[in-house]
Amino acid sequence: MQAVRNKLERVAETDVPVLIQGESGTGKEICVRLLHAFSLRSRGSLVKVSCPAIPHTLLETELFGYEKGAFTGAMSTKLGRVEQSHHGTLFLDEVGSLDLGVQSKLLQVLQDGTFVRVGGHEPRNIVTRLVSASNTDLRSQVEDGTFRLDFLFRINAVTINLPPLRQRIADLPILIDYFIDHYAKIFHSAPELLSKSAVRLMQNYHWPGNIRQLENLIRSYVLIGSEEALVAELMPETPRGGITTDIDLSEPISLKNITKKATQDLERQIILKVLQENSWNRQKTAKWLQISYRSLLYKLSEVGMPEVPPRPLRIPHLVKKEERTVKTALSSRTRIY
Repeated sequence: MQAVRNKLERVAETDVPVLIQGESGTGKEICVRLLHAFSLRSRGSLVKVSCPAIPHTLLETELFGYEKGAFTGAMSTKLGRVEQSHHGTLFLDEVGSLDLGVQSKLLQVLQDGTFVRVGGHEPRNIVTRLVSASNTDLRSQVEDGTFRLDFLFRINAVTINLPPLRQRIADLPILIDYFIDHYAKIFHSAPELLSKSAVRLMQNYHWPGNIRQLENLIRSYVLIGSEEALVAELMPETPRGGITTDIDLSEPISLKNITKKATQDLERQIILKVLQENSWNRQKTAKWLQISYRSLLYKLSEVGMPEVPPRPLRIPHLVKKEERTVKTALSSRTRIY
């Protein structure tokens, strides 16, 4: 992520179009805001266009605006998002959902900085920096015929790829600290530190929702105060029909690796159920499973499960005014899990 930041800082000094790619929840919009803040256009507006959220029939008028009388109901002239970003930054979020007609008109803006409002005839000049974001493979969309190759070449003069959270697990304790401190101040609460076993479980989780999922999980923990609920969210769901064969067959697979993973998932589910039934007594659990106590501890560590019971629900309390200074000072210290 330091390399990503350094690249953003270098690119910010120019006006070249930037494409930021990454899975949903990896922080693409934060990078766009950082890029705008570092750029020479930081005094201008950062205008965001959420491409999937705007119906295709309205997208052209939303982007380029319209002249008075251009259509029924156009009682006055309206500036589009492109014009609003003059001397600033235009951010196209989920650019892959743009239809081909709009891509063609945006290509004209990138080529010579001109556009025409809907219902107008006079070309208008615009000076803006285009930043796009996508959570899909745009090159595969080019092959499918849903994305223009020339438009792709125009928007990705520089491409920045954001790694998913599962590929940057070393950052997890830092992110946990940040979100706990952030929401503790918002909710005026004093949450307990997460146990080492809970953090270990989080480090072994695959995080399909990336940092957005982590933020929502920590926000819920700070608000409710139940580590047990947090752990339950991270545990795999038991398939209704037992072991599932729902696997990705888009490429060759290793039967040995898949079987090993399936066995680990099944063991994890069984051990968790028996632990809960025995009130997290590990000695009873080992006897119930007919394995040694040492083997149970090894399996708990191997599959990334808590070795001690998660803390149950506590009633959140407001921090008194005179306590806030002390709590803030304590929360600002680096946590060591």
